[in-house]
Formats: sequence, structure tokens, C-alpha cells
Amino acid sequence: MKPIRIFLALATLALTGCASTQANNPADPLEPLNRSVYQFNDTLDKAITKPVAQGYNKVMPEMGKIMVANFFSNLDDVVVTANDLLQFKLTQAASDGSRFLFNSTFGVFGLFDVASRLEKHNEDFGQTLGYWGVASGPYLVVPVLGPSTLRDSIGDIGDSQVSLLARTPHVRTRNQLYLLKAVKRRAQLLTQESVLEGAMIDRYAFIRDAYLQRRQNFVYDGNPPQENYNDEESDFEYQPAMPVTGNAAEPVVAPTTTDSAPSLPATQEHDTHKH
Repeated sequence: MKPIRIFLALATLALTGCASTQANNPADPLEPLNRSVYQFNDTLDKAITKPVAQGYNKVMPEMGKIMVANFFSNLDDVVVTANDLLQFKLTQAASDGSRFLFNSTFGVFGLFDVASRLEKHNEDFGQTLGYWGVASGPYLVVPVLGPSTLRDSIGDIGDSQVSLLARTPHVRTRNQLYLLKAVKRRAQLLTQESVLEGAMIDRYAFIRDAYLQRRQNFVYDGNPPQENYNDEESDFEYQPAMPVTGNAAEPVVAPTTTDSAPSLPATQEHDTHKH
């Protein structure tokens, strides 16, 4: 799944020449193309992904949802620990590595979060690159997979080298696990997307700005530098979009693999905890 995401991101960049319209946000120079991909993803979401996620919520008992979320969160701890080490966060690496060890054994392969007293962190190779000064690059909307940046797409290559999920040798099992993880994340977004219902905003811009701001916060451990909105040479710095007063686009939040789902009450989900 990671190589597919990388290929799609590079394919999106290859189509840059098709996006000749001037973009409003310097962090999103491919905005016309990205909006087209966003519309495609939204149509796919309405037709397939969202109904499947709604069915998952209806048939899966609450304890089952918690165990599924815990299982994938535990697998993510391997990636988190590796990136802790790459950033020389040794104390945090010891904590995250211990979480994986305890949950994989006493927690029955991560189905139960027995190490909940140890703080859950969020690290990936895209953040590691940012930690060492690599700029995020242009914002990208990857077909099917959703929001990303050039740096985060490249970061997926590094994560795939240590991810237990990506390195599962049995192809059918690996694909089934990826599918279950995607459905789980989309199901978690069902309650979150209600915030956008009826709001007079540009939903594409809202999702883009939320994604970029969230990733910026992760890179700087929740304490990002002051933004300089007047510097147009700011190397794709995040700039929030203003709400629009006219008719906004109607697409709902599309499913992504960029770690954007909220945590279930009893879980310690990888992509929603601070450092």
C-alpha cells in the first residue's frame, strides 16, 4: 500500500503541467489539479467507502472496534519507535518500544492496550525529515488515499522499511489488513465529519489547512514557530484559507491513510496523540 501511495503521489506531480491556474495558497501550488483529485476521491467515498464504514459501525460491536483500533495502533508503535531513534528521542523511544513489547505479549498481539499508562506518541518518517529541516514541499491530494505532501509521500518509503504491516509476506493477508485499517479509519471519521455539515466553508481548503497545520504541529512537537503570512518565499508555509460566503463545494471528508482519525475512547490511536 505504501508503494502505491508513493506512485500515485509522483503521478500527481507529473501532471503539474495540467494545473496552470494560479493557486491562492503558496503551500498548494497544484490546487486546481488537487481539487479535481479531491472531487474524484469524494465521489468514490460517497459511492463505496462511506457506506462500507457505516456498515462496519452497525455490525461491529463496540469492543470489537476497540480491539481492531488497538491492534493497528500497536503495529504503528514499531514505526513510531524507529522514528524516535532517528530523531534521537531516546527516552521516548524506550517508552514506545516498551508499549509495543507489553501490548504484543500481555495484550495478545495488541488487541488490548495493557500499556495504556505509557503515553502514546506520533512519529513517522515524514516528521523525521521535517525534524531535520526538510521542507514539506507542495500539498498533494493523492487519488484514493487523500491529503499528503511531497515530504510525507517520500516519508512513506522510510516507514515501509520497518512497518510490520507493509512487510507482511502473505500478500492477500496484507491487503486484507490494509483494507480493514482503511475501513476502521473511515468509520472513525463519520462522527468528525458532522462538524462540516451545513457549514458555509470551502471544504477542500478546510481539509487542506487542517492537514497542513496538524502535520506542522507534529513536526514541532506541538510548538510550531510563528507563521509569517507576509513572506511569499516561505517555502510552502501553512496559510489558512478564509471562509467563503457563497455556495461552497459539497464533498464530504474523503478517506485517507494520512493519520487523521480521532481516537476511540478506550484506545491509544497512533495518529491522534501528541508527542
